[in-house]
Amino acid sequence: MRIARKRFKPEVAKIKIRFNEMIRAEEVRVIDDAGAHVGVMSIADALKLADERGLDLIEINPEALPPVVKITEYGQFKYQKDKEERIQKKKQKETEVKGVRLSLRIGEHDKELRLNQAKGFFEDGNKVKVELILRGRERQFVENAFKVVNAFIIELKTAVPLRIEQAPTKQENKIIALLTKI
Repeated sequence: MRIARKRFKPEVAKIKIRFNEMIRAEEVRVIDDAGAHVGVMSIADALKLADERGLDLIEINPEALPPVVKITEYGQFKYQKDKEERIQKKKQKETEVKGVRLSLRIGEHDKELRLNQAKGFFEDGNKVKVELILRGRERQFVENAFKVVNAFIIELKTAVPLRIEQAPTKQENKIIALLTKI
């Protein structure tokens, strides 16, 4: 009987936001809820000021000397930070490496199909890994394999401006090259 195990996926550590009594500094630079600079004061005075307004004291920049704190509502501040993070994550485009496999005896029509495939991958914003596998007696003709891969790259360069991230290299029985669009 097989035992199904859950794959461990480590969570990204979120930055802890210190507020109110969690702030460790003795003196802080205070900004009020309107965004106006109040001044440098002790943490006790800043907490008292925030308490009078019925708001929280949130540490904005702990690395500054003295640390910068803002008088605002903690829930609203945390919501805004999470919202900015979601928007930033949405804008990120994760690039994938797509593969195009050639052979030593590739026909002209097949080569055109692979070129069109690679162009499509570049348009989607992905990298392209060109791979040529040498089988059996083909392993003796490594020079010819390099010629096929280089000719493919040259034809692709005429259609799409690209950069060779990894030049064609032999790895065991494969010739591999990695290309990216400029």
